[in-house]
Amino acid sequence: MSPRHQHTEAPMSVKIPADVDQPDKILYGLTARQLAILAGTAALCLWLLLTLGPLVPIPVLVAVLVPVVAAGVVLAVARHDGMNLDRYTLAALRHLRRTKERVTAAGPVQPPPAWCRMRGRLPEPLRLPVRAVRDDGVLELASGGVAVIVRAGTLTFGLRTPGEQAGLVAVFGRWLNSLDTPVQLLVQARPVDLTGLADHITQHAPALPDPALEQAASEHAAFLADLGAEHDLLIRQVLIVITGHVPSSPPAPALPWRQRKRHRVGRDSAAAVALRRAAEAEQALAALAIPAEVLDAANATAIMTESLSPGEPSLVDNAAPDDVITHRQED
Repeated sequence: MSPRHQHTEAPMSVKIPADVDQPDKILYGLTARQLAILAGTAALCLWLLLTLGPLVPIPVLVAVLVPVVAAGVVLAVARHDGMNLDRYTLAALRHLRRTKERVTAAGPVQPPPAWCRMRGRLPEPLRLPVRAVRDDGVLELASGGVAVIVRAGTLTFGLRTPGEQAGLVAVFGRWLNSLDTPVQLLVQARPVDLTGLADHITQHAPALPDPALEQAASEHAAFLADLGAEHDLLIRQVLIVITGHVPSSPPAPALPWRQRKRHRVGRDSAAAVALRRAAEAEQALAALAIPAEVLDAANATAIMTESLSPGEPSLVDNAAPDDVITHRQED
């Protein structure tokens, strides 16, 4: 083929808008919240000027107004960790007012008897976002909805040709456009331990038929052990959380057991819809050559346990909630 007919495909570039969740700018690049804070600061300064102006000298009045203006401007313009400083301040105040201790309790914690002196505040009940994990892996949320977790792999996008990249983006875009419920894409970096793999290779190396293979396996096991000892290794995990909404039934006079049955039926239907959407997400990712699986109850519980205490060793030999404990295992 002559050079005239040869052409190279240009690298694919997709323009993604940044800060799509940011509030709209109303005036001079400021949002409505920022304008309200500045207007309140201006009104406070005007009131101080009219009240204290005839009574105090100008230097004293300036010394009073400057901190007020500075505080208003900082609250309106400054940001901390991507959050407006006024919201960050309110969140910090709410955090300081709340009790830090949490206990597992079905209702409010009862105070101790009057004769028992207690220092500090009473602990508050621990409220987790997940109320229960069903046998099919569906999470029953405390807010009343359901959720299903899909664990997905990754692919090397940069090593694909521009045509392949365009095809991958098109398939992924079609899946995103097919979503009609909130979906969360969570990317976790979890520590990985290569000790078990190195021990497995060392244990099975003598069974290899050739001494050279045994030596190579032993050297590879030593390399894995040194790699895990010298570096903090991380593995990337992608989780897709698909939520489902339980339809609210219109209020009607009914017996309590009928209301509970109606709510259970609605939750089961929402769980079935969430599982179907999770299966569709698994098929869509399979078209991208990305391995994915819908997590069952055991894997979903393990994922949530790891998320609550990342990096800590998981407990072993725990009884399931429905297991009957007949005896205690002696050491």
